[in-house]
Amino acid sequence: MPAPVVFHIDAERGFSGGEVQVFLLLEGLRERGWDPVLACPPGSAAAARAADLGLRVAAIRMRSDADLPAVGKLRRAIRDAGAQLVHMHTGRATWLGGLAARPLGVPTVSTRRMDRPVRRNLRNRLIYGRLVDRAVGIAPAVSRLLREGGVDAGKIRTIWSAVDPTRVEARRARAEVRAQLGAREGDVVLLTTATLVPRKGIDVLLQALRRLDDRFRLAVAGDGPERAALEAEAARLALTGRVSWLGRWDAVGDLLSAADISVLPSRAEGLGIAALEAMAAGLPIVASRVGGLAEAVVDGQTGVLVAPGEPDALAAALTRVGLDPELAARLGAAGRARIEAEFLPARMVEGYDRLYRELIGGGP
Repeated sequence: MPAPVVFHIDAERGFSGGEVQVFLLLEGLRERGWDPVLACPPGSAAAARAADLGLRVAAIRMRSDADLPAVGKLRRAIRDAGAQLVHMHTGRATWLGGLAARPLGVPTVSTRRMDRPVRRNLRNRLIYGRLVDRAVGIAPAVSRLLREGGVDAGKIRTIWSAVDPTRVEARRARAEVRAQLGAREGDVVLLTTATLVPRKGIDVLLQALRRLDDRFRLAVAGDGPERAALEAEAARLALTGRVSWLGRWDAVGDLLSAADISVLPSRAEGLGIAALEAMAAGLPIVASRVGGLAEAVVDGQTGVLVAPGEPDALAAALTRVGLDPELAARLGAAGRARIEAEFLPARMVEGYDRLYRELIGGGP
């Protein structure tokens, strides 16, 4: 009997936390006996990654939400693949993929990762009323926003995102990486890994760093449209020598091993894969009390939560954790234990496996 086909759609050209989750799911589904197919833009990072893993790829441009030719191409690809279910992973993918799948009568799942309100407009009523059979929130806070946006509670499921602990294993010695970051003996290295956009709150972190003594250094791993402005702000605050702008850094385990605290000063966050990676590496976290981030990080147990947008509160929390090695060790150990209990990929894949079988009435 052939493996049932699940057709996944991701409209992004880049590769960030959402795509990490998509590939954890694709690989886990294949191991469980499903046949996953990924539709993504040609030349995208996801297309290259899927090819490396030997996954089936449908290369389809999805230039905008008004890209009607993409709807036709997706519909043909879904039909040609013999898909029994369509799973859509971004907002654009949900709109275009939903329009493509509905006339075929194929069940649909949409995963929502963003911590922003669901507007009660005509488009969303169409998406969640007719085009999507199940809407998945990656954390309870995201599912709550779906309900508050008028989505039928019977359609909503919560399936936590996951982290592969092997992804955060260090390849290089801690001392070697710290030296590369310019850290001296006794320095407290703060690490933030993020796309450099306003909602990540890196500007707030720079303001907090200015309030800390020069034992505290910051490593920023990631790139984005705000990088030049943030570097200029660091210079204005006389922080140039205390901040390392690393750009995209694939060996995240090396950075986590070299750091003392993971900092997530987000203004909004569906969950924050960087938080899960830090916990898997046993690193204490200081983060904003927003969205699913405030549910993944347990305040006082696996990290310290502060109000978003408040550099004084952020600086106080960083001082508290950074200058108390026993507290930092306790938070880090509890974080690692929480990952083992709640956030391993097998648990996420099992959740989707169960949801798929609910919709198609069978499966592996």
